[in-house]
Amino acid sequence: MNKSLTKKLDQLLERHEELAAILSENATISDQKKFRAYSKEYSELELIVSCFKKIGNNSKEILETEKLLGDPDIEIQELAGNEISDLKKEGERLNKELETLLLPEDPFDKNNIFLEIRAGAGGDEAAIFAGDLFKMYVRFSELKNWRINSLSEKPGDHGGFKEIIARVEGKHVYANMKFESGAHRVQRIPQTESQGRVHTSACTVAILPELEEIQEIEIDKADLRVDTFRASGAGGQHVNKTDSAVRLTHLPSGLVVECQDERSQHKNKARALSLLQAKLMENAKIEQSSERAKERKNLVGTGDRSEKIRTYNFPEGRVTDHRINLTVHRLQQIMAGELNVVLNQLIAEHHADILRSISSGND
Repeated sequence: MNKSLTKKLDQLLERHEELAAILSENATISDQKKFRAYSKEYSELELIVSCFKKIGNNSKEILETEKLLGDPDIEIQELAGNEISDLKKEGERLNKELETLLLPEDPFDKNNIFLEIRAGAGGDEAAIFAGDLFKMYVRFSELKNWRINSLSEKPGDHGGFKEIIARVEGKHVYANMKFESGAHRVQRIPQTESQGRVHTSACTVAILPELEEIQEIEIDKADLRVDTFRASGAGGQHVNKTDSAVRLTHLPSGLVVECQDERSQHKNKARALSLLQAKLMENAKIEQSSERAKERKNLVGTGDRSEKIRTYNFPEGRVTDHRINLTVHRLQQIMAGELNVVLNQLIAEHHADILRSISSGND
C-alpha cells in the first residue's frame, strides 16, 4: 500500500477509536441528532476497521502455517503449502478491498439520479433505440431493487423516445450509473429496412445526481415561470380532467423542465423543482471548471454516429465499451439489464486510475 493510503488508514483508525468513545458519552446519547450522525460515521468506518483486522488475522495465519513447512511429514508440508497459497490469495483480495474502501469518495455516489436519454443521429431508429436503452435501465434498476419513474417523455414517431427523463432512486445509484453518460451507438437492421442493411444510430445518455438538500442552490421564485397542463400518456381518466402536469421555466438561464408523473400538481412541481436544481448545479459546476466542461462535452457529445462510449452490435451479438477497450458477446443479457458485466469493469478501471494518480503524486 502506498504512503498516502497508509497515512489515511492511520487517521481513520484513530477516528474510529475516537468515535467509539464519543458514542459512549451521556451527552452524545442524550442528543439524538448527534448520536445518529456519529453512529453513521462510525458504521462507515467499521467496514474499513473490519477489513484491516481481517488482513491482520490473515497475516498471522500465514506465519503460523509456514511453521508447518518444516514438519518431517511430507503430507503435512504439502497441506501447509496449499493452505498458504489460499491464504495469500485471500490476503491479496482483502488488500484490494481495503484500498477500494480508502479511495477518495465521490460526494454524490450515494445520491439518486436523473437519467436523460435523447435520440441522436439516425432518425426513427435512434428514437427506437432510446426506448430500448430506457428498458435496459429499467430492468437494471429492477435487478438492483431501485425505483425508476419517468418524469418527462417525448415519444418517437414510430416508437421509442425522442427524449425521456426519469428519476432513479435507491442505494448508491449515482456510484453505479455515473459512467453511463455519453453517446451510445447501435448497429443493427432497423424494422423499417426492407433490404436487410445494417444501420448505425446513436443516442446520448446523461446522468445527473439529485441533490439531497434543495438549500444547496437557491432558486428565487421570481426567476420561475410556472405553467400547468394536462398530462399525456398512461394514467387513466385523471390525466384528461385536471392540469396536474407542471412545466418550470428558469428565466435567468432559460432552462425548462417538466414533470407529469405524479397525479398531484404539488408533487409534480416539487419533482420538477428538484430536477431544475440538479440541472442548475450541473451548469454551475461546468461554469466553474473549463476542464469539466471539456470532459462533459467529450463524454456526452452531440449524438453523432462517430461519437461513442459504447457500441451495441446486434448482428454480432456484442457490446464494446470504447473507454476501456472491453468487448463482451452478451448483448441480449446486457439489454435485459445485466449491466454489471460492463459497469464493474468501468468502476475497477476508475479505481485503478485513482490509485495510480495517488501513487505517482505522493510516493
